[in-house]
Formats: sequence, C-alpha cells, structure tokens
Amino acid sequence: MAGSTSNRPLRDALEDDIVTGRLSPGDRLDETTLAARFGVSRTPIREALRQLAAAGFVDIRPHRGAVVSAPEPRRMIEMFEVMAGLEGMCARLAARRLLPEDEARVKATLIACRKAARAGDTDAYYYENEQFHRAIYAASANGFLAEQAVGLHKRLAPFRRLQLRVRNRMRASQQEHEAIVSAIFAGDADDAERLITAHVSVQGERFNDLMSSLTKSPMKAG
Repeated sequence: MAGSTSNRPLRDALEDDIVTGRLSPGDRLDETTLAARFGVSRTPIREALRQLAAAGFVDIRPHRGAVVSAPEPRRMIEMFEVMAGLEGMCARLAARRLLPEDEARVKATLIACRKAARAGDTDAYYYENEQFHRAIYAASANGFLAEQAVGLHKRLAPFRRLQLRVRNRMRASQQEHEAIVSAIFAGDADDAERLITAHVSVQGERFNDLMSSLTKSPMKAG
C-alpha cells in the first residue's frame, strides 16, 4: 500500500487485525487507544487510518471517527478474479511492448524477490513482490491499465501478504515469478498472461488455504 516506509509496521499491524477478524466490520478505531497500544503519538495513527481508508478497509465517518469496513470473503474473491484479469492484461502487453528500461526494472525486482525468498523473509518478500508486480504494470505501457491494477493491488495487499504465510507459498510464488519473467522477456504474450493469471488467482487449494488463514486468528475478547 502507499505511504511512508516508516509507517508500514503500524499500518500492517492494523491491516492484519482487520483481515484476520481481530477487528470486525463496524468496530470503532479510536486514535487515542491505538496510540497507547503502539506507543506512538496520534499523528502516525491518523496517517495509517487514512491509508487504510484509501484502500477501503476503514470508513472515516463524521462524529464516529474511523470504523472498520473490510470486504466479505465472497467480495474479496471477486476482487481477486478481477485482479488476475488486470495482471494478465499487463503481462500480455509487457511481453509485446517491453522496453530496455522496463526489462531492467523487472529484472531488478525479480532479483530482489529472489534474495528475500532465499533468506526466508516473508515480510521483505512481500514488499519486493509489490515492486515486482508494479514493474510489470509499468512495462505494459498502458497508463490507465497500470493505474487500475495499482489501485486494486492496494485493496488486496493485506490478503496477498497473508497468503505468503501459508507453508511453502513464498517459494512457490518466486518460482512463478521466474516463469512469468521468462515468458515476458521471450515475448510470449499468451504464456505471460496465462502464468500471471494463475499466479494471482485464488482458486481451489489456494482459496482453501486463504480461508483457513482468515479463520485461524484468535477469538476476539468479549
């Protein structure tokens, strides 16, 4: 998601609470309470809430402040379907239109992902993965398409990060990256589209793994 790197741990912690059910739709996010929890001032809390609101996970309402507004599982899966389609279009166009500077950027982000995967660092991999996908969006040479892909990527960011915690998913994700880049660099538009669509889609076992991750969170105190 967009925002300062220094604010990411705070924002990510709140995202995790929302997507894993520790915070439910309708729950109020009090700035003072959150500031005390994280040991920070209200300013970074306010910025994190603005970022979450921009991504659709929080509603900021007059007289009520910030309230959790997470998508239902069915809505989330629908969003992943659209995301897979957008990324497929980006990869197809990138394979046809790749410029030297785009190739260099894609290659650099692939190497960064590879290093994070080899180190077993899920969080680092997630952020490098974000840059990898954005490099492919840019390589499509279609500004409007790239804007739509970035916007939906932001909405799905917490769920994409959660998927990486599933056993062996990070290693599999990197293997998929390698194949996607090979297809793009070879100019194989059909294969590039097919591979990245499968990479992003949440179906079958991937769907079951994600739903399991969402339901394994601790029960909320009540």
